[in-house]
Amino acid sequence: MIKSMTGFGKAVTTEGNTTITVELRSVNSKGADINLRLPSIYRNYEIEIRNTLIKQLERGKIDVSIALEKQTEESVLGINAPLATHYYHQLKQLASALNEPLVNPLQTLIGMPDVFKSERKEADENEWASIKHALLEAIKAIDNFRITEGQALQNDFETRLTAIDKHLEQVKVLDAQRVQTIKDRIRQNLYEVISKEKVDENRLEQELIYYIEKLDINEEKVRLKTHLDYFVSTLKEPGAGRKLNFIAQEIGREINTIGSKANDAPIQKLVVLMKDELEKIKEQTSNVL
Repeated sequence: MIKSMTGFGKAVTTEGNTTITVELRSVNSKGADINLRLPSIYRNYEIEIRNTLIKQLERGKIDVSIALEKQTEESVLGINAPLATHYYHQLKQLASALNEPLVNPLQTLIGMPDVFKSERKEADENEWASIKHALLEAIKAIDNFRITEGQALQNDFETRLTAIDKHLEQVKVLDAQRVQTIKDRIRQNLYEVISKEKVDENRLEQELIYYIEKLDINEEKVRLKTHLDYFVSTLKEPGAGRKLNFIAQEIGREINTIGSKANDAPIQKLVVLMKDELEKIKEQTSNVL
């Protein structure tokens, strides 16, 4: 069963007086594009987190948020005086350059990044174990979301493939009539120029066969049917997104060739309908894992 790359997963757990929240969001991407936000004291675990996500989720543009919320204050925030002083001098230089007064500098400095710092310096191993547990739970949640979305995609694919197959069957019916119509038209046009008695019927039949071969679409019809069946069977394979995209391209190639060789208005209408269904399929294959 296919999976979508679109998904959302969330897990919340507690460790001591700390609430840990992990949220994952993903959309389609050619590879694994991970945007990770987590407390700075756990930055040394970033590679491990990324490897876990790639192993479990494989592909997608994945936004990861790991947040810790303390129920009680166990550490006191301190002021990063050197950084605040640096910001202050930068603000003074900017105000001077713009010939503007420096109003409420302290209020401005409070909002600057990393002016307040936590006295806590090191990661807590028990807390990290809880973060890992929450991460795995969030991955399970997003994976279930992807499975549900994948089922919806599969149903849509099957509906549109059935429509293309139906149009193909109509093309087959029209094609049988088309060949005879072309032969009759050529004969009639020839007889209008040259009397029927002067026409070499054997030579004419040879020329008709040569001409009709150029307009023959039997191979394209067979290949198109084969590609449609292959697409359906590939839907049962895991991680088939790229493969489905390639098959869709082959389906499009056969439909285009049928349209260019058919030289028949009713068949052209069916080709347009098949192209419309295929474009909707292509839009969705990029979202399949």
